[in-house]
Amino acid sequence: MIKLAAMTSVFPDWDIGEIVAGLKCHGYQGVEPRVEWDHACGIEATLPAEARTRIRDQFAAEGLDICCIATSVRMATADHQERADHVEALKGYIDLAGDLGCPLLRTFGGKRGDGELTPIVDYVADGYRQVMEQAASRDVTVLMETHDDWCHTAPVRAVVELVDDPRLRVLWDFMHPQRMMETVAESFSAIGELTAHTHGHDGRFDSGRLEFVDWGTGTVDHAAPLRLLQNAGFDGYFSIEIIHAPGSEYDADGVLNMYAEGFRAIGL
Repeated sequence: MIKLAAMTSVFPDWDIGEIVAGLKCHGYQGVEPRVEWDHACGIEATLPAEARTRIRDQFAAEGLDICCIATSVRMATADHQERADHVEALKGYIDLAGDLGCPLLRTFGGKRGDGELTPIVDYVADGYRQVMEQAASRDVTVLMETHDDWCHTAPVRAVVELVDDPRLRVLWDFMHPQRMMETVAESFSAIGELTAHTHGHDGRFDSGRLEFVDWGTGTVDHAAPLRLLQNAGFDGYFSIEIIHAPGSEYDADGVLNMYAEGFRAIGL
């Protein structure tokens, strides 16, 4: 059965206790910490060992999974030193995930360099290969998200197949392939069997710009990919990714309730 999670960007000013209370109130089973954005939960690569243990045990005691850690690591970065820095950062996040008992870690492909796609896929795959041994040792699976220059699913599948390691899988963000005019069926055919985690958020184009909107008022089809995945045996998480800036005005409870109701209405 597919489970429901939320990224900490929905509630960036909530501490751990507030996150636990909010998620349980709305029937969520998991949390996805978004590192690098100074969220109040404090989950970052700099977290001391004692704090990692305490946070892991706190969520576990409440029956909530730390289901994925969302990073900004980008493997297609053309500058070799910058890409090496991303690889090193990813290694630190793998250790963080392992210490927190978190099985999944989100990365981006990022902006691609110019030129033919085949050597770019080779370059990206080389970056991921450098962390596969460590990922296996910490029981963590690294995810490449359908996002940015990698919204189309075929190149994402090509990277995963080239690495050829069970510790690299796909995060299917339903919005981005669809906004690139890829059908749900096409996406599922390319990455369905490789998908280990999903992201949900609704949106529509307004004057040529993508605008995030309330569930059910945009153009993103969440029901079809979720049903395809469930029928294929997927039992991972559908994680809500709504981005609120720390210190801004937002209604986190309203978002959590809206997406929980929408998810349950699909009837999985």
